[in-house]
Amino acid sequence: MPAFSRHDHFPRSDAARCRSIRRTAADLAALWSIADAAPGGLTAALDAAAGLDPGQAIDHLRPWLADPRWLAARLTQALGLLAADPFARPPLRIVGGGGSGGLILAERGPIRLSLQLIPFDMIASPATVLFLPGRTATRVLAAGGACRTSHHVALSAAEEAGGFTAGGAAPCRSDPPQPLMVGEIFDLDTTRTAFTVVGATGDVLLLELAVQPPSPLPMRAYDIASGRLVHVAASRRDSSFRGMALALLRTMGCRAAAPLFVEATEAQDFAARWGAMRELVALDPAAAHPRLAAMAASDPHPEVRAAAAATLALFTVSKAEPCPA
Repeated sequence: MPAFSRHDHFPRSDAARCRSIRRTAADLAALWSIADAAPGGLTAALDAAAGLDPGQAIDHLRPWLADPRWLAARLTQALGLLAADPFARPPLRIVGGGGSGGLILAERGPIRLSLQLIPFDMIASPATVLFLPGRTATRVLAAGGACRTSHHVALSAAEEAGGFTAGGAAPCRSDPPQPLMVGEIFDLDTTRTAFTVVGATGDVLLLELAVQPPSPLPMRAYDIASGRLVHVAASRRDSSFRGMALALLRTMGCRAAAPLFVEATEAQDFAARWGAMRELVALDPAAAHPRLAAMAASDPHPEVRAAAAATLALFTVSKAEPCPA
């Protein structure tokens, strides 16, 4: 039997109902916007925290974690829309997929307040853990009988300022699991500390305040069992979006966009530079060759120079040993 979505039954032919759905969602969005922008509102609080360093921003916004009654009221209103019409779409941004995910409740620049749901049947023993430059404060709304395992990496000031190399990365170490407690708020310097959730018997619900300003330090993924670094990627959100766009253009075979790829190889973030070069090589090797040679000779990051030189050698081999066919 084919699987059907409730959206297969969306009342497209009922114009009056569709208008009502859109109108009620817009009215609720306007109500929230007015409340948030008022003195003491959420948007006003985020705007006031925008110029602070991550630690100060977390402290300024902590009351929104300490008393989540505002969130309960907002979710009740959102559920009211759905009760009135199951095809309504509450004005909340959904993130994630494949089971786990959440809602973005508010966002201003590097500051994001989100509600994160981890269904218990999606919680397995994680193989990797991710470290992101910044700080977070997280309130446990539902513990689901789960435990939190903290993971730590040592990081020098020079590495944090842009001198990070995969070859010199310190290993990750993990603490014993500790039970999650409903109502607890834990702060993390996510540059050096991360956590994973294990052993749940029920769903886990977290209210997370994250401050992740632009940083030359990449995101770093570590294998938990061995403690080894297994992957790095650009941590800047704009770099991530650009990287996804380049990957899409490469998949589509848009060779006319090669100048955009070349431009991206000049990015300040070394992980973004090399990511753009990898995409360009896959898209158009001939267009990539001059820039790849320049990277091999003079890129400021030693591992980018080494990777570029190794890739450049493949071009040389290809020219010296053409395919017999």
